[in-house]
Amino acid sequence: MKSYNIHLIRHGDIEETMHGRYIGTTDVSLSDKGKANLRKLDHFCKYPYCTALFTSPLKRCRETCEIIYPHIKPIVLDGFIECSFGEWEGLTAEDLKGDKDFEKWLAGSSEVKPPKGESGADFTRRVCRLFEDVVNGLMKTGTTDCVIITHGGVISTILAVYGLPQAKPFEWQMDPGCGYSLRVTPLLWQRDKVAEVYETVPVEPEE
Repeated sequence: MKSYNIHLIRHGDIEETMHGRYIGTTDVSLSDKGKANLRKLDHFCKYPYCTALFTSPLKRCRETCEIIYPHIKPIVLDGFIECSFGEWEGLTAEDLKGDKDFEKWLAGSSEVKPPKGESGADFTRRVCRLFEDVVNGLMKTGTTDCVIITHGGVISTILAVYGLPQAKPFEWQMDPGCGYSLRVTPLLWQRDKVAEVYETVPVEPEE
């Protein structure tokens, strides 16, 4: 039976997160270091083949597409944008020290949300709805390999909900420009809505 490979790749480095700032929907570009590191990864490692490329609309993701997959025109999907941190955008944990809502949010409450931002529960529903649409679209069209270039929060949420082996979002860590490959088997997907996480991306060369 045909299976479907979905490769989830986090965008390259941005200057703001290197300084510990919460950057969700703020539309910033890759840093010079981020671009250089992506080119280095692309040169020394192997990114997966794909026939369909999806991306978040934010510049840091679209710029990552241009570096890793320059010959493929990406399909922009707004639902793969990072979680909105609202009034916390651009701030650090130190800036928010003493904020009771921030402390609850940091402790993992899915219902507490940043002022004018997005709750964890709403974020998860949005991301999962779109991911399931993508999987169903692949099956409908017979497209067996796709790449999704998006944000760390989006990827860890998808893996925590659908990935096997099961793990919590914070356990699915990845460096900028890196990610995971999932294998979707139709029968298992239709029955349990799960996918096998079988490899990290990109693949390092053998010694």
